Amino acid sequence: MMERAVRRGGAGKAVVGALVVGLLILLVVWGLLAPEPGLEPLDHAQLLIEINDTLDSFHQSASRADGEAYFAHFAPEGVFLGTDATERWTVEQFHAYADPVFAQGRGWTYVPIAGQRHVDLIQGETIAVFDELLLNEKYGECRGTGVLRNFGDEWLIVQYNLHFPVPNDLAETVTKLIQDASTPPPSEP
Repeated sequence: MMERAVRRGGAGKAVVGALVVGLLILLVVWGLLAPEPGLEPLDHAQLLIEINDTLDSFHQSASRADGEAYFAHFAPEGVFLGTDATERWTVEQFHAYADPVFAQGRGWTYVPIAGQRHVDLIQGETIAVFDELLLNEKYGECRGTGVLRNFGDEWLIVQYNLHFPVPNDLAETVTKLIQDASTPPPSEP
């Protein structure tokens, strides 16, 4: 009988030990997931408003040909990917292209289609990825996709990619046109 009591006591200690180890593991995991000290929890809805305001202002400044405001939306390491496969511009390169256009009072107007912008926050809500459908008078429906990064008090564009969505029914025809246009003509003998 005494042996049973000793065994029970030992088993009880093992259970308590396992619970203590489990609790310690839980506390360590919780500590890893907790925000850094001094950082307040962010209001998710407010962040989405700020991101949408940034993107709306980005498009409006281009439409007004306000180069200073337009380029203020880019992070220093920002990249703009245009509709042509050759258009991968750093902020500096894009400035060189756009500044003369803006200086003439010309810009470009892409109007976001209501309800067709989707934003996801990642990396502890410091990075935003988005896609949006836009209307342009010359090109019709376009799509912009990109990444923004939070710089404390503002969201800046790290990458913006503007392209033309091609309906699946037209994909073969459109890609054939692109291939034909990019294939050099045969040289004469």
